[in-house]
Amino acid sequence: MAITGSSSKKQGNLRKMLRRCSSGLVGAREEAGPPEDVPRGHFAVYVGAYRSRYIVPVACLAAPEFQELLRKAEEEFGFGHDRGITLPCDEATFHAVLAAACIR
Repeated sequence: MAITGSSSKKQGNLRKMLRRCSSGLVGAREEAGPPEDVPRGHFAVYVGAYRSRYIVPVACLAAPEFQELLRKAEEEFGFGHDRGITLPCDEATFHAVLAAACIR
């Protein structure tokens, strides 16, 4: 299946967003890259009042519902902090987004 120009542009924007999210974490460690406990093709997010950590497949980035959570995170928290990707929703909402958008 070919990627359309619009879809390709969205993917480029998502890559930039993830780079901005993780850029604050690089200074805290000597080497760049994801944490050792995050498998290839996944990334970590923090959700809810207690900032519970979840490991999410990169494939979820294609889901509009998940993209909306990332946009809200950027608006609310920005990406210039060292807390990792923090999603501004409760855990029940996050699980609903995963079920609807990422696990198809």
